Amino acid sequence: MVKLPTLRMLALAASFLLPLSTHAQLLDKKTLSLEAANKIIAGAIIEAKANNWSVDIAIVDEGGHLLSFQRMDGASIGAIDAAIGKARTSSIYRRPTKVLEEAAKTRPAIVTLPNSVQLQGGLPIVVNGQIVGAVGVGGVTSQQDEQIAEAGLRHAGLAQ
Repeated sequence: MVKLPTLRMLALAASFLLPLSTHAQLLDKKTLSLEAANKIIAGAIIEAKANNWSVDIAIVDEGGHLLSFQRMDGASIGAIDAAIGKARTSSIYRRPTKVLEEAAKTRPAIVTLPNSVQLQGGLPIVVNGQIVGAVGVGGVTSQQDEQIAEAGLRHAGLAQ
């Protein structure tokens, strides 16, 4: 009769003999660094200042968690949550917030999506085809917010 510890050792040894393809595969995943997030914000600030706009700028990671935030002098306190919400929405729904804003015009039920802000001004941050986070801007018109977000991505070399 084979003892239980011996069976465990045999099972463990057999698992090492299985072809690699039967094991769970790991994905190569990019992560947005704080340095990259701050570079996006720096570019966004340059664009906002060039147009005499004061805005709030948020960068979130892939899961929609705040990574970096900047509130320019004179920016609206009410735009803080809008900027963070736009970034979070863009990241978790994997698209520019403008797409959701436009879709809500013909499909009003979209406004019920949980944890979302369907206002233009949030853009995903894509690296090698992977969404690694998003930028959200609030404080001027939605189109201007997106213009600032795009400038931030260009400044960081992450424009689409």
